[in-house]
Amino acid sequence: MLEIATLDIDPAARDLRVNGSLVAIGARAFDVLVHLHTHSDRVVSKQELLEEVWGGLTVEEGNLTVQISALRKLLGAKAIATVPGIGYKLVTASEPAHGTAQAGPPLPVKPSLAVLPFANLTGRSGQDYLIDGIVADLAGALNRVSGIFVVSTTSSFAFKGRVVSLADVGASLGVRYILEGSIQQAGETLRITVQLSEAENGRTIWSDRFTGTTADIFNLQDIISEKTVAAIEPSLLFEESRRARAKPTESLQAYDLTLQAAPLVLRVSSLADFRQAVEILDRALALDPDYALAKALKVRAHVMAAGSRAITHAEGARAIPLARELLDTHQSDPLVLAYAGHMMAYLGDEPAMGLQTLETAKSLNPNSVLVRVSSGWINAYAGRYTEAIADFEHAYRINPLDPNLGHCRSGHGFCLFGLKDYAGAVSLLEKALADDPGFGTTEQALGAAYELAGRPLEAQRVIARYVKAHPGNTISYYLRTTPFRDEDFRMRMVAGLRAAGIPEG
Repeated sequence: MLEIATLDIDPAARDLRVNGSLVAIGARAFDVLVHLHTHSDRVVSKQELLEEVWGGLTVEEGNLTVQISALRKLLGAKAIATVPGIGYKLVTASEPAHGTAQAGPPLPVKPSLAVLPFANLTGRSGQDYLIDGIVADLAGALNRVSGIFVVSTTSSFAFKGRVVSLADVGASLGVRYILEGSIQQAGETLRITVQLSEAENGRTIWSDRFTGTTADIFNLQDIISEKTVAAIEPSLLFEESRRARAKPTESLQAYDLTLQAAPLVLRVSSLADFRQAVEILDRALALDPDYALAKALKVRAHVMAAGSRAITHAEGARAIPLARELLDTHQSDPLVLAYAGHMMAYLGDEPAMGLQTLETAKSLNPNSVLVRVSSGWINAYAGRYTEAIADFEHAYRINPLDPNLGHCRSGHGFCLFGLKDYAGAVSLLEKALADDPGFGTTEQALGAAYELAGRPLEAQRVIARYVKAHPGNTISYYLRTTPFRDEDFRMRMVAGLRAAGIPEG
């Protein structure tokens, strides 16, 4: 397909031909295209499109961005130009593309992002300063995520009101991803839509919307920042991993290898997953022996493999020296600190060090789901169940769709067990096991929780399966290896496991 397609639109028959070929298109997308085509001599605001295409219905701006994304996929990424803070313009084949990309800086090694001015759909131009303040606050929050490079809003706001394609913005600023959005208002209610796209092709990676009131604007601003940061961190991690896997093997370097290993590390379900992750990370470290993220993920792989029972605790503890090295040399990266601190509290028998390290990680990035979940587990080990639950609940709140919430629910379930809420523990541990069936720690705790909740048949069924898969995990092994410090917790867990059928060893 040409970069900018030749269009032949018949509004009466509702037919569309692209480069001479009849194509199928959704009704809303067709109406959006017709309106943009009719007014291709000017920029069409998002508000105008919402009013004209949806006939006065109150709809979320996200409905429009879905249609724009579909049209870009059909017509070409540069066919519909973005005017940051305003709307869109159709670029026809008879005119040059607006905003031709200038030679910008090269893409950084880490995921790179620009936050564009949000569109003011409130109908009140006097609120521009408020909207720009929300965007600046959001960019500042994202800039605190060590794994993401964020362009200054001084640079990204230079595109406000200009007709540009996302590809051109990305090329000019040297970024791979674009965050854009809009704000609508109905009475005192504000609706804010945020969308993350890949600059090169306009493909939407993540989007969300937030609702609040003008009276509570500052609280709403905080919610937008923390939830967006929490969602973008894992979204970019998995997106970069996808890109790395798509590259030819011979072009892979340390960064690409590390990204390939990341999904395996975040959820280690088997010995094969663990071995594959470590093998990939060792290749990355052979290329760059000082690469902190690769080392941190290797530490994390050992923690998760021990937790899933894919390896023994003694095998997992072999990464303790690597965790100590990271703590000695990388005091400003929250994710590195979180993974190293988790290792020290779980397998390194140093809970105080783990707690201190995770407090530092949270102060550096309080809206990282990965940091919050590690903090929750370490607080649980120390018997600080209330503090742990606060961490887990914060993780749920800021990213309820995180793909690794099974690990979060498992830790929360352990806390409820510690508080003697066995029915609540069963409910959460059941969900955690459904999320991540390979995490042996969850299965073990669920058996004990069933037993103490007065459900012995279910306890025996779960523990029979657990013992068959992990015959070496006896009562004595549990007592030697559990990181939980609360003696009452340990004795109740042992009582439940013993009654459900775990052998003494």
